[in-house]
Amino acid sequence: MTTAQEITSAEKGGGRLARKVVLVTGAGRGQGRNHAIRMAEEGADIIAVDICGPVAGIEYPMASEEDLALTEKMVRDRGRSIITSKVDVRDLNALTSAVQEGVTAFGRLDVVVANAGVITASRFEEHSIQEWEANLGVNVVGVRNTLLAAMPHLVAAGGGSVVTISSVSGLVGGSLLSAYIASKHAVVGLTRALAIEWGVHRIRVNTVSPGAVANTGIATHLQPLFQGLSEKERSAFATALPNPLIMRDDTSAAVIYLASDDARNVTGTVMEVDAGLVAI
Repeated sequence: MTTAQEITSAEKGGGRLARKVVLVTGAGRGQGRNHAIRMAEEGADIIAVDICGPVAGIEYPMASEEDLALTEKMVRDRGRSIITSKVDVRDLNALTSAVQEGVTAFGRLDVVVANAGVITASRFEEHSIQEWEANLGVNVVGVRNTLLAAMPHLVAAGGGSVVTISSVSGLVGGSLLSAYIASKHAVVGLTRALAIEWGVHRIRVNTVSPGAVANTGIATHLQPLFQGLSEKERSAFATALPNPLIMRDDTSAAVIYLASDDARNVTGTVMEVDAGLVAI
């Protein structure tokens, strides 16, 4: 874990997120790491958290402490400051402490990217209660805890931007993903609710809903499970554009827009980055 005493803030450069401090959960690898790096390139300093350990009910490996350390290096290589913590987003007390440590180091919090998430795949009747608890615990309670930990600091800053990461699975149905779909529908609903509740504090709350994001580890684990789907079941994953896999930079571009002042009057929205899957 990087301590507040180790932070040496660089001169603020340009970029759409210059002079902003951003909290990113699940920042050890994948989309979370990409968000942190791309936002650093836009001038933000980063508070990065990740569980860096296993989650009961999830078969594929989670990020490691070495992964989070690499995220830290990559942000610093871009001339930005970062503070990292090994935290389970299901643990509100630990998350609150980590956020407070980051705010103490940087002096404020402007943007929250509630990215941490897990996914399981199997037929509904085969999904174990442990898998349900993992999906709902990380994807829903984890987002709830992230926003609770961040809210006082966003209010103190006079407002800010919250970007939750949901999924097209939060908007449509699909086979083998019942627990995940239920959790992501909850994220979309929570986003819309808080956009109304928190508007009085000048806090904007939006969600990015990606399609299938290119992620080697998770894709390798899940792909064989989908090979036995019927043609009708597979049609639920069809896209309008002939590039069904979404690149991490595509999702990060949407996150950056919603975090920036360019979206100062955008709240309560679902931004689909899905090659037209929902449209079909």
